[in-house]
Order: sequence, then C-alpha cells, then structure tokens
Amino acid sequence: MLNPNHQKWTESCDTMVALSGATSDGNTVFAKNSDRPEDEAQPLIMVDGADHSGGFSGTQFVDVPQVAHTYRHVGSKPYWCAGYEHGFNEHQVVIGNEALPSKLPESSDPKLVGMEVLRLALERAASAEEAVDVITSLVGEFGQGKFANNAGVRTYDNIYLAADPTSAYVIECVGHDWAVHEVDRYRSISNVGQLGRLGKDVHRMSDEAKSTATQHGLFEMGFGESFDFANAFADPANSASGTARQCRSDAMIGAVSGAVDARSMMQVLTDHSDGSNPSEPHVVDVAGDTSICVHRHEGESRGASTASLVADLDATGTRLPIYWTGMYSPCMTVFMPMFIEGMLPADLAIGGEKESTDSPWWDFYRLTHSGLRAGAERRSEIRGELSGLQEEFFQSAPDIAITARGMIQDGDVSRAEALLTGYMQENFDRVISKVRSLAKVGVPVA
Repeated sequence: MLNPNHQKWTESCDTMVALSGATSDGNTVFAKNSDRPEDEAQPLIMVDGADHSGGFSGTQFVDVPQVAHTYRHVGSKPYWCAGYEHGFNEHQVVIGNEALPSKLPESSDPKLVGMEVLRLALERAASAEEAVDVITSLVGEFGQGKFANNAGVRTYDNIYLAADPTSAYVIECVGHDWAVHEVDRYRSISNVGQLGRLGKDVHRMSDEAKSTATQHGLFEMGFGESFDFANAFADPANSASGTARQCRSDAMIGAVSGAVDARSMMQVLTDHSDGSNPSEPHVVDVAGDTSICVHRHEGESRGASTASLVADLDATGTRLPIYWTGMYSPCMTVFMPMFIEGMLPADLAIGGEKESTDSPWWDFYRLTHSGLRAGAERRSEIRGELSGLQEEFFQSAPDIAITARGMIQDGDVSRAEALLTGYMQENFDRVISKVRSLAKVGVPVA
C-alpha cells in the first residue's frame, strides 16, 4: 500500500558535479540531496549484476524489455517506487534527478516514472555518455513526465545529471522529448528548466521537440527558428525556489572551484542559506524556505531532504571510488563511506511506509525531528557529537580505498571484498549506536 504522502509536491532537490578542472585532485565529485515527503522512507539498496534471458525490467506502468546483462548498482529507493532518487554502479556511473516544472499537460497514456529511468540507466550504462543514450532512448520510446494513473503516484517531468570519473551530462526531459548538455567544469541543477538552444548550451536534442511544442501551442515560446528548449517547455512560474537554490549551489561551488572535494560538496548539501545572498558563507543552522538542506516546518506538508550522496570518483586507478551516503537530513547525519566492491550493511535496506525501530532511515528521522523540536542549541550538540565520527571516516576511507584497490589489482578480489564489507559494517554499527543514543536525549517525535 502506498503512503498518500508521496503525492505531495516537494518543491526541492539539488544535484551538482565538479569535474577535473574544478576539483582538488583532478577527479569528478558528484553530490545530491534527495528531497521527498518528509516521512517517506528511502532506504539504500544494493542489487547485484545479473544475466537475463528475456522478460521485463520491473517498471510499474509500462513494460520495458529486459537487457541481456544488468550491472551491480546501489540506489536510494523510496519504498513505494521501482526506481531511485540517486545511485551509482560498478562502473562509477552516478546519476541524480530533479522534478522539472513544465508546461506540458498531463497525458492519459502511461509512461515511465522518472526514478525508474534513473534505475534503468544505472543497470545498463558503463559510462556517463552511455547513461545519456539509455535515458534518451527510454524517454523517446516510453516517455516520462506527467500522466494520469490509478495508483496515486504523483508524476512529473525530470532533469538528470549523470557523471563518471571524466565526464558529466545534464539531460532535461519533457514527455517523450529531451535536450542534453555536456558539462565543462562544474554544474548544478535544481527544479528549473535550463537547457536552451542547440549550439549554445544544448549539444543534442530530440528530433520531435519542435513539433511537440507546436502541438501544444508552445512553439512561439521557443523563439522561432532558434528553437529554445527551456523557453518552450519549462514553467518558470513554478520554478522560483529551484532558481534560488541553483544560484546558491553554483555560487558555493564556484567559490572553491579548483579545490572542490567531498567535504566542500557536503557543505553545499548542508547549507541553510535562504538564497537571498548567493555568495554568503556556509549557513549552518535552519534558515529560509529556499535553503539547499530542506526541513519541514511545523504544521506544513512540504517535503524535506531525506537522503544524500557525495560520490568521490577516481580516474587514476590508484584507489576505489568512495560513495559518501547520508540518511535523512544532511545537516544532522553522518555521511558513511560506501564501496560497491564490498557488501553494504544489510540493515541499510530496511525502511517501509510505517515508522519502525529496525530501520536506520527511521533512526535518522527520529534524530532530526528531535533536534528540530528541541531548538538550535540541541541541533548544535547533535552536529558536534556526529562530527567526530565524520572526521574519523574522512581519515580512514582514503586509506581503505587505496589498500582495497591494490588487492584487486593483485587479483585478491575476495580479500578486498572482505576488507570493505567489514569496514562498512563496523562504521555502520558505530553510527547507528550513536544516532540512537542521541535521539533518546532529544525531544521525542510525536
């Protein structure tokens, strides 16, 4: 049974990437806050690669034929959905999506849910460029976006950011149409259309985009012969929050361009600026409605930041990529270092519609809400308690990534898997013990 809360409009989500010219070590760093209804569990799951002989890919409203082989991947999965808000796979492909307010009317034809498109791309793509091909092919054939359904699922158009160790792409989708931009140095996306004209910031566009705009009376908004994808399809009237947050994330990344790393990306994800001054320093505690780290305010039904990812990729072959995963509010979580070459702690995959005591996601939910109710002083105490673990992980994860990479290069894959699995489990046990003890001290959630 689906939680009706997932129908509520969540006015936020932010994804960003910095490529070699903007990072401290020349590798790609990707980051995403997943903003969903504030009590919609989003556990972290791992799915092994597999061979297939026919069948379908498990999507909800349309049947997509399965491919011969799917890759091992990890996804942050809303419990009701057959897709992910963000995730990564065994080839260091990482993808995040945003809801896109668009002018296209709701369709009566079933389509793919945007998060399903993301999951299928992780299963099928060995590079960011291949992810673009998978996404655009699926969208062209099956569509995505707003469509009527009897399952109570709120559907919307989507923007995706796909990255690998050396490249990144923005893919903006409306209905069956799409536009693609290849990232040069760094880029952030939010809930706002941004890809305009071919030859300017659009490098590829679906062949039918102009005719679709004409069909819906939007062609004139594309400015004639120089067709502008965003001007035709995007809905700026419902994009003010996304515009403010994107300006803020762009400014924060730009301020450290050339030195971006996992830490600085976490600062962006945990920022509470109201967006009125994009160049102001990192704002630590809860502030305005347009902050990148989003919280539900008392009495409101809007969404909240419910899961986060910072992917520190590697193009050199000297270490494994490190995937820093956070549950619930990024400002009151611990970003735990994960390695897809090992087995993730099984408890991370627990989390359903109802609040439970065995789910790490719900543990972080309780901790965040105890801090929100108790006030700024208590939130500061929570952050202080968690920061010690975070610093330890910053110190230990790179060494583990180098050591395990060496084992794999020497052919000792099983030993590397055991090392990584044990490391992740030990970290997880320490984090959850700390979170549960802190949540008991705070004001309980009603």
